[in-house]
Amino acid sequence: MKLQATIRGVGYAFGSVREVLAKANPPKSGDDLAGLSAREPVERVAARAVLSQLTLAELRANPVVPYEKDELTRLVEDNLDEGAFTAVKHLSVGQFREWLLEPMTTGSVLRSVAPGLTPEMAAAACKLMSNLDLMVVGAKCEVVVRCNNTLGLAGTLSSRLQPNHPTDNVEGILHSAREGLSYGCGDAVIGINPATDTPESTAEILRAIHALRTRNGIPTQQCVLSHVTVQMKALDLDCPMDLMFQSFSGTEAANRAFGISVALMDEAYDKMRRHKNSAGPNFMYFETGQGNALSSDAHHGADQVTIEARCYGFARRYKPFLVNTVVGFIGPEYLEDGPQITRAGLEDHFMGKLMGLPMGCDACFTYHAKMSQDELESLKVLLGAAGCTYLMSMPVGDDIMLNYQSTSFHDVPTVRSLVRKSPAPEFDAWLASVGISSGHTPGPRLGDVSVLR
Repeated sequence: MKLQATIRGVGYAFGSVREVLAKANPPKSGDDLAGLSAREPVERVAARAVLSQLTLAELRANPVVPYEKDELTRLVEDNLDEGAFTAVKHLSVGQFREWLLEPMTTGSVLRSVAPGLTPEMAAAACKLMSNLDLMVVGAKCEVVVRCNNTLGLAGTLSSRLQPNHPTDNVEGILHSAREGLSYGCGDAVIGINPATDTPESTAEILRAIHALRTRNGIPTQQCVLSHVTVQMKALDLDCPMDLMFQSFSGTEAANRAFGISVALMDEAYDKMRRHKNSAGPNFMYFETGQGNALSSDAHHGADQVTIEARCYGFARRYKPFLVNTVVGFIGPEYLEDGPQITRAGLEDHFMGKLMGLPMGCDACFTYHAKMSQDELESLKVLLGAAGCTYLMSMPVGDDIMLNYQSTSFHDVPTVRSLVRKSPAPEFDAWLASVGISSGHTPGPRLGDVSVLR
């Protein structure tokens, strides 16, 4: 395994595959602050030259966190599909990139190899791709999942309706939910980030949203994004829970900071399987975001893109209905500005889809990041064109509880119209029946909350 390259007569040597992956990464403020980035652009080129020659088999043999030190590494290695891996293991990362971009490499082919890919393989290919490359491959990866409706079909773009309230006032949540539904939002989920993380408040909100859905015959699902242990206790209160949520990271140590482990998530999955309110086989919801392992000093010297890919290796164990990266929420310490946030959104979508997940994105930024509204709107369109499974949606794109800027109720039908994509088919039929919209075409009652009881 060669870890050296010569560029313009200057030799560059790297101490490990982990260092090559980190220094091949496009510039990220989090990697810079952690001292992981290439020292200058030519070193980045050298790292990419070395990375392009490594085989997928060599990447499997050199995970960024050793097998004996991390349960996620063990989870990925012990459950890898050997048949799928054999089909691609001989390829170098450069050849793998070219193969992914070939027109003959269709969505069905990509689905067949996904179970044989480790996170490091997805991250390595990502580092050799342009933004357009990431979009082209992401758009080919069709991942279809079913809960109370069907997400991920070709030609669709869904949305999470996020009616957060700073005091968990149920009437306030319901008012916001009705407005979002009137703009055709919410086919991915009506999902609330709670201000009060208790089983009782979680159950109260779930019952209220379930009643709204049932009263109006809306084919979607509801979720309250409490900690997984709180949701497990809420299930004991006999509340209608369609999806169970948890935030993830890409190392055992970082997940410990989230208060979770593989054993706990296995227990939560089993309990949800037995007590869920939803119909379909997919009933878990996970959120991630580049930099979260860095923030808890649990990254083991690996870069934030590679650690993010490891989140997806963890998530696919549970065959989730929803996964999304909250791409700009973690702040400029990890993704400094519009170009970095845009790149990260396309990277995360590509890696998640390549690994077989129904990948969405919260295209967003915190108010101290160097990103403009125009840049954020551009990212939403890029994600729509790239086949993103779903975006967020909230009043005027401004979350008054979490204090960040994201996708508005108005943005969702606008992007759908622009990229000619429809909501989930069951939800689309409901929207047409009440006159809100049909496919990507607005209806006469778009924005009319009186259609909802």
